Amino acid sequence: MGFWHEKRLEEMTVGGWESLCDGCAKCCLLKVEWEDTGEVEPTSVVCRLLDSESCACTDYANRSRWVPECIRLTPETIGLLDWMPTTCAYRLIHEGRELYWWHPLVSGSRDTVHLAQVSVRGKVISEEDIDGTSDDLTRYVVDWRL
Repeated sequence: MGFWHEKRLEEMTVGGWESLCDGCAKCCLLKVEWEDTGEVEPTSVVCRLLDSESCACTDYANRSRWVPECIRLTPETIGLLDWMPTTCAYRLIHEGRELYWWHPLVSGSRDTVHLAQVSVRGKVISEEDIDGTSDDLTRYVVDWRL
């Protein structure tokens, strides 16, 4: 049994907390919030700091400095972010559910999230590669199973 079965999110060490990230990078997708409904939908556009091949932030320690709107997940905020992917380990543990077989803590490999095609690898473009304003993001809304 893994540590995530024994500790609540707020009891985890920094290292334990960070290891829960499966590396899918779905939380790095830019989102569109519809004014009329408040619904938040993901796009196929990712944050400029994301390396879309490794699905890792290129400046994780300083990401909030470069991208002030970057959300810092905490045990207190995870339950409030209903746009988080349903496959996200933080969300799964918060909801009392099990991690998927492809999660690195279960599989023992950082590659299984990509092999299971759960990550954004090969499916996204950087925000630096699109032109226009945030209104143009609506053209990139995706209906991926999250």
